[in-house]
Amino acid sequence: MTNMSSPRRPARLARQFALAMALAAGTAVLAVPGFADAAYAQKKKKGEEEAEAAGKPVYTPAFVKAYQPLDAKLKAPGASIAALKPEIDALVPLAVTPDDKLALGGMLFNAGITGKDLALQLQGAETMLASGKTKPEDTGRYNVVAFQIANDLKQYDKARSYLQKAIDLNYSGPNVTVADLQMNMAELYFIEGRNEEGLTYLSQVIAQRKAAGQPVDAKLYRRGVSVSYQNEIVPQIYEFVEQWVADYPTPENWRDAVNLTRNLNDFDGPVLLDLLRLGKKVGTLKEKNDYIFYVESADPRRLPQEVVSVIDDAYATGVIPKGSDSWIEEQYKSANGLIAADKAALSGLERDANAPTAKLRTVMAAGDTFLSYGEYAKAAAFYEKSLTLADADRDTSLTRLGIAQIGAGNVDAAIATFKQVSGQRAPIARLWSAYAEQQTKPAMAAATGS
Repeated sequence: MTNMSSPRRPARLARQFALAMALAAGTAVLAVPGFADAAYAQKKKKGEEEAEAAGKPVYTPAFVKAYQPLDAKLKAPGASIAALKPEIDALVPLAVTPDDKLALGGMLFNAGITGKDLALQLQGAETMLASGKTKPEDTGRYNVVAFQIANDLKQYDKARSYLQKAIDLNYSGPNVTVADLQMNMAELYFIEGRNEEGLTYLSQVIAQRKAAGQPVDAKLYRRGVSVSYQNEIVPQIYEFVEQWVADYPTPENWRDAVNLTRNLNDFDGPVLLDLLRLGKKVGTLKEKNDYIFYVESADPRRLPQEVVSVIDDAYATGVIPKGSDSWIEEQYKSANGLIAADKAALSGLERDANAPTAKLRTVMAAGDTFLSYGEYAKAAAFYEKSLTLADADRDTSLTRLGIAQIGAGNVDAAIATFKQVSGQRAPIARLWSAYAEQQTKPAMAAATGS
């Protein structure tokens, strides 16, 4: 693989939010403004109903009485959170009103930060969220905080719940997007080894974004490809790959797509040939062996023009310098010597293949030969005819029919054809389909040199 992103280490999962949240380093605190003023208001014996009507916080007197001295102790220099834990625990049942709970949650969270106590931090974040009093602009952030801490504590179900709430709130920050949150939801599954569930989640996110006309972040595709490839999860990997290169048809992505398809399968020559044909079109033939496999699969005796063409390409790119490989030189010489006779036989082959009594072997030979010479309309017609004959290898005929249709400019027909391919050739058909889709997008087609 040339550009596959490596899997993110589970322990680092939440840390990508450290800058955005300013919490992961264990130094940030959450303030709960207005507590002191409200407490004094309670001391002045304003009724709760009056305070609520005025939109002011409402605190329980017993809570205020216990909170204030404990707050002072916690803020004192050198305070020991462990030593004060009994007093903290005693305060919890005194929090009755939503405002009590918001203030309590802030205290618990900040104490947890000071004492580097993750469990206490999570209790604080959960208490604040449960109060229902967090500001709308803070609620999404607090849910992400709760997710981070629950993840660090390996409480994955709880982490998932808070992360989903943040996603539902469409939370984003200076360094965090909704796509980041969705990526981390998938990561929670991957951490637990629930790879197929994580991949299904990513697929659903991608489908939802496409249905809504929203762009799909490349990282969603890359992660899906990476996890499915490393765990050899098929056919999901090909679904990710097809969409990935269709939306992001960079040379690097195409090379990864072609290579992983080769690596996950043991293709024989005729099947590999159709993958390498695509590789040549999108510029992924970068190594000597790529060209050697292509020449072997095409075979100078069967497709001399195509062999000459691909070796010329190897020479032109410098991947195989002229005179550097005797086997390549022999294949080139052999193919060149056959082209004249091959071309002379084209009209006879076309006549025989068009005959009503033509056998499958003759019809496929005509299709393959005309395809290699770039006479795509004729090749397509012969592949279509082959599909009507007994004993036809339907997947081979369909794959090459789609290739010929692309060459002839019938892109929509090609996409429909590739969808019918099954079996071993299905992954190759998916890649060709992605390539075909690009031809409907001028900018992308230009980027792949088409």
